[in-house]
Amino acid sequence: MAKDKYCILNGHLISIYEPSVSFNNRAFRYGDSLFETIRICNNKIMFLRDHITRLKLGMTVLRMNLPAELNTENIQEFIGQLVKHNSHAPHVRIRLTVFRNEGGYYTPDTNDISFLIESEELPGPYELNQKGYWVDIYADIKKSINKLSNIKSGNSLMYVMAGIAKQSMKLDECFLINENGTICESISSNIFVVKNGTLYTAPLTEGCVAGIMRKQIMSLATENKILTFESPITTYTLMNGDEIFLTNAIHGIQWVGQFKEKFYTNKLSLFFIDKLNKLAV
Repeated sequence: MAKDKYCILNGHLISIYEPSVSFNNRAFRYGDSLFETIRICNNKIMFLRDHITRLKLGMTVLRMNLPAELNTENIQEFIGQLVKHNSHAPHVRIRLTVFRNEGGYYTPDTNDISFLIESEELPGPYELNQKGYWVDIYADIKKSINKLSNIKSGNSLMYVMAGIAKQSMKLDECFLINENGTICESISSNIFVVKNGTLYTAPLTEGCVAGIMRKQIMSLATENKILTFESPITTYTLMNGDEIFLTNAIHGIQWVGQFKEKFYTNKLSLFFIDKLNKLAV
């Protein structure tokens, strides 16, 4: 696979080896940043408008100034330019990071922003994991429910700690719980539980990230007359489900094979991964 050689900083193509971010960068110092991880599948940028909409909502929450050039059309052009220069195709991971410009301590000197676009080649289209994930609950740190809960912030220490716990427990993924003690998401994905052909997923009021793939799966379910309910997820919900799958923008869908002593099927996971790949044609 081709290696990335370039990135785009504030609309300008630069070498990844060119020093361009100082030690005073607020993303580095305070996690004062947002990011979107965007999938290119078969040379098609997937769900870009939804990504930019979520990014802008996050910037509003963080009171960042929104420059006119940060729009879907411009970002699409920048991504195309970057992929071409890095010789990445046809499957690519794009990371778009927005960070508040340097200055100040906790209180910033400015609310103006910079943005960085990076690319990394992927091996193929959306693909369902052959072996179901082995998953359990990470409970050491509970996710707070507030106006920051639904955004994709660069301040990700809770997810980092959950990832370390996942490694130590030799799991494939961990479920996270919120301050109410209910299950809101996994380390990198939203959660769907299937029971008797009906989908259940945590509402955004439970503190989960407003996932782009979560939105697509709910839309596909509606199109295919599959009932979907947004309701709090508990251990009882998981243990009584027929199927559990995880959704994020890069992998699409990953199915859970085992939670505690319970084993699961992957019928709807296969159905949705097929639908996603058809959207990428």
